[in-house]
Amino acid sequence: MNAPSLRATASTAPLSVCLVCNTSFAIHTYRQGLIRTLVEKGVVVTVIAPRDRTTALLEQMGCRYIELFVASKGTNPLDDQRTLRELYRHYRAMRPDVVFHYTIKPNIYGSVAAWLAHVPSIAVTTGLGYVFIQKSRAAVIAKALYRFAFRFPREIWFLNRDDEAAFVKSRLLAHPDRARLLNGEGVDLNHFAYTPAVQKQNFTFVLIGRLLWDKGVGEYVEAARILRANHPTVRFQLLGPVGVDNPSAITLDAVRAWEREGIVEYLGEAHDVREFIANAECVVLPSYREGVPRTLMEASAIGRPVVATDVPGCREVVADGVTGLLCEAKNALSLAEKLEAMLGMTYGERKAMGERGRAKVVAEFDEAGVIARYIETLRRLTGVSLDIN
Repeated sequence: MNAPSLRATASTAPLSVCLVCNTSFAIHTYRQGLIRTLVEKGVVVTVIAPRDRTTALLEQMGCRYIELFVASKGTNPLDDQRTLRELYRHYRAMRPDVVFHYTIKPNIYGSVAAWLAHVPSIAVTTGLGYVFIQKSRAAVIAKALYRFAFRFPREIWFLNRDDEAAFVKSRLLAHPDRARLLNGEGVDLNHFAYTPAVQKQNFTFVLIGRLLWDKGVGEYVEAARILRANHPTVRFQLLGPVGVDNPSAITLDAVRAWEREGIVEYLGEAHDVREFIANAECVVLPSYREGVPRTLMEASAIGRPVVATDVPGCREVVADGVTGLLCEAKNALSLAEKLEAMLGMTYGERKAMGERGRAKVVAEFDEAGVIARYIETLRRLTGVSLDIN
């Protein structure tokens, strides 16, 4: 039922790879290094995703772009059928050598569409999201769809062992032997260079990411309320898009209300977050569940200690008490206690914690190793070797 594993030996056309996601933003934010490497090696890289503010940036990097309809927040089966039909039509027309699918709906409907079009595909589970966080009818349906669709990809990549174990436990993998552990999508260690913190009068925490309730933004705000009683000069910042196409999205009105209350500073959003990390003493991510969070890897690479929740994904990056502190998920008081502990450390203690975080990222999350994994996978599936030295 699958396409042959190797291209026709007579083919002289450049390798064609598709990256499919529910946002252009995620492709641009998390896979720039991969895209640059593939484009430099002459690979035709096509991004298939909804159009957003980063689409033009992807095109500037040398990607081809095809707009995709995805109802990320919706449960209407007619919308999902439209996504399936569009992907099938694109795959039939393009005949890409390999398709990589990211996020829930591309993973599900893209995997089926690629199978129908006889195109090899890889499903990359970037985080399990509401499917394993919430107990709802939508989550039950999503698991059933995963169980059906994940019989088709050549491989299924997981970013952490907990997510892989959750799929195995729920019997969502028809072919468990196709599961692979990617251990995060890596960070560019040169781009996110170590930058020693400067001692400042006002201590600054920053939470970076899409502003979702599932990211623990509500707990972060409540923890800020708790701490402000004894630490009125401490700054609590938020950086990231609001009102995104996600069932857990936080509105701009809610953020503005927190600002008026004097609890947080909203910094908007930025394509380059290095300045905001470097200007903070600590980066915070109280998420309910992650794949392997890029924010924490980037913060550690720059040399900032972090506070995060003791959940899948976060605990892969954070060594509790060594590179940062872990708190209970969905518990503002626990988060406040860890933020208080971070405030109580000396500058030297936080600096040492950040240096250990940098060392951990260098050892475990170098983007170069992730890119090499993609290149080797393309070689196995197509027979085409791309020299990345």
